[in-house]
Amino acid sequence: MTFTKAELRGLVRQRERALTARQLEESGRALVEKLLALPELSRAEKVFLYLGVGAEPDTRPVIESALASGKAVALPRITGAGVMEARRITSLSRLVPGPYGIPEPAEACPLMEPEEFDLILVPGAAFTPEGKRLGRGGGYYDRYLPKTRGVKVAVARSVSLFPDLPTDDHDVNVDMVLVG
Repeated sequence: MTFTKAELRGLVRQRERALTARQLEESGRALVEKLLALPELSRAEKVFLYLGVGAEPDTRPVIESALASGKAVALPRITGAGVMEARRITSLSRLVPGPYGIPEPAEACPLMEPEEFDLILVPGAAFTPEGKRLGRGGGYYDRYLPKTRGVKVAVARSVSLFPDLPTDDHDVNVDMVLVG
């Protein structure tokens, strides 16, 4: 059966809602552990991460670990429709509410250029094991990722993993998908 991108996003949301709080917590913890054990993260000096919200895994432990180990850590800041930039943070306590209610760095935080990052943590609604990615629908990462050179990593619960996904020419794949 073939799904449109919108249908797949709806299916993933439905699957996520069917998970219990314990399942969400356990899979989130497993994904964070896999990410923290990743050699590419250990070697990286500059990382572009995101703050997991809603049904996404809680990435705070990854952000805090990267900050504690002296890495340059940036999070996305929305600057317009479908457009974001990376702003360096030194603490999660200094984030401000973004346009979608997602905490983000303040405009005063230093700007980091896309090509600076050794590793980029990429969110998405669905993935294939080979790295095809279906974003959440805003196009932010599909516009940003072509400018990067670092390894692109995604974390995905098994409910968001598919054998194949519909893609367009502008859709950007990730280099690896960690499943939990």
